[in-house]
Amino acid sequence: MSISPRLETITPGNVEDACRLRVRPEQERFVTPVAESLAEAYAWGPVAWPRLVVDGDLVVGFLMAFLDIEWAPDRPDDIRSGLWRLNISADEQGRGYGRFAVEAVCAEVRRRGRDRAFTTWEAGEDGPEEFYLRLGFRPTGETSGGQIVGVRSLTVG
Repeated sequence: MSISPRLETITPGNVEDACRLRVRPEQERFVTPVAESLAEAYAWGPVAWPRLVVDGDLVVGFLMAFLDIEWAPDRPDDIRSGLWRLNISADEQGRGYGRFAVEAVCAEVRRRGRDRAFTTWEAGEDGPEEFYLRLGFRPTGETSGGQIVGVRSLTVG
């Protein structure tokens, strides 16, 4: 099956579709519901970059990037960007949409002049760690909110 996904901004016309998105039951403990992510996006303003992953007319996923945040208050020069949230519909997993979403976030981070993208994940069975490692993220040795912090280089060669 060939996929041709695209990103769409969240609008009054698709917000309900976004909020209905569900991952597999065993993954629910590893992801935040889309409605909560959208509330956080509202609260964080321009730092948050929420988007739907759409293929044809079908909403297949949700992502939210964080862009240019001050990572640690005691290190004001440590500005980071990357993937904050990723939810791929239970029925659409394994088709390349998650990879598309991660690559789209990395492209946006690169477009904004950064050479590294960050993400976090919770360790555990059925968790996303292997997915992120396959996409080139490597643990930094840090944690954030009890989650592993991963980084991926965006430089070529």
